[in-house]
Amino acid sequence: MKTVRFLFLFMALSAGLVVANLYYCQPLIPLIADSFNISAEEAGRITWITQAGYALGLFFIVPLGDVIEKKRQILACTFATSFFMLLASASSTFSMLAVCCFLVGLTSIVPQLILPFAATLSSEEQRGRAIGIVMSGLLVGILASRALSGAVGAFLGWRATFLLGAGACMSVMAGLYFLLPQSKPVQVIPYRLLMKSVIHYFNSVPQLRIASVINALSFSVVSSFWVVMVLYLSEAPFHFNAWQIGLFGLAGAAGALAAPVTGRLSSAGNGNTFILTGLLFELASFAVFVFMGSSMALLIAGIFLLDIGHQMIQIINQLRIYSIKPEARNRFNTAFMTTYFLGGTGEQRLVFRFGTPEAGRYTAPVVLLSYS
Repeated sequence: MKTVRFLFLFMALSAGLVVANLYYCQPLIPLIADSFNISAEEAGRITWITQAGYALGLFFIVPLGDVIEKKRQILACTFATSFFMLLASASSTFSMLAVCCFLVGLTSIVPQLILPFAATLSSEEQRGRAIGIVMSGLLVGILASRALSGAVGAFLGWRATFLLGAGACMSVMAGLYFLLPQSKPVQVIPYRLLMKSVIHYFNSVPQLRIASVINALSFSVVSSFWVVMVLYLSEAPFHFNAWQIGLFGLAGAAGALAAPVTGRLSSAGNGNTFILTGLLFELASFAVFVFMGSSMALLIAGIFLLDIGHQMIQIINQLRIYSIKPEARNRFNTAFMTTYFLGGTGEQRLVFRFGTPEAGRYTAPVVLLSYS
């Protein structure tokens, strides 16, 4: 039992360190803009470019986990994202950096291979706990990555952050090589039919569609807030640097402690209650943001409410889709997470195309109210 728990804890650590690659760039936007002598709005494009790559990786690569050996796929993707992080650190132009960030996103799908693998390795009674543990690592990686990249970027430059991410992924690959068990696929399906089945499941399984759309809208709220916050805090009256902005990610990371508890309690059949509670937390967070003025205490409180609410929604929905058709977990996860990240990418593009740091504080509540 201790060995299994250690495996899940390392899977959580691995998920967190790899998914962090998607978010390192957010606090670094002002530094990248200065480095290439471009505007912050133009530099901010790499945030949605990275997530667009991730969405494509989810759609075209994750389904293969149902028909090929999972350990080999996880190791190959981890190596690839390490390589592209190294290339990003050496980028001589912004265009090169954008391409590298797209490829980083494309290959940083390891957490979405690990999550269904964890569901497969756990018993039905322990599945909620296992998913909660792995999700806590993933969520801490998402949120703490901003604080880490902000600190490293402020003192060593933005290129050092990408180098650090590459080294972390190489370490993860070494650990996974020795710890992950082999997992032979239970079915062999041609790739063309495999991809058609993803669309078929999305069209024919209402529970999958509902969970996917709810999470996409929730993530669009969270994603737009974090991008707008970077611009908002970097301008008057705050003029915070990348390190100071990154520290705000720790407020959200604290909320990730709720992930194992949510996963464990979800087995009691009260998933709808958790989703409703998560929605109310997100609504409450933006009530705080709208009236916070220049209060840092209220900003931190709002971040905590926002992230804990989003985590509750995501964990419950992922547990639901994993229980529908065990032999197709990767394909269900593909439909779920592709929709999820397309929601975040689309909202970020709207913010950078039409919004300003000040006005952006009010875009997310509109999205949230539209489905709550």
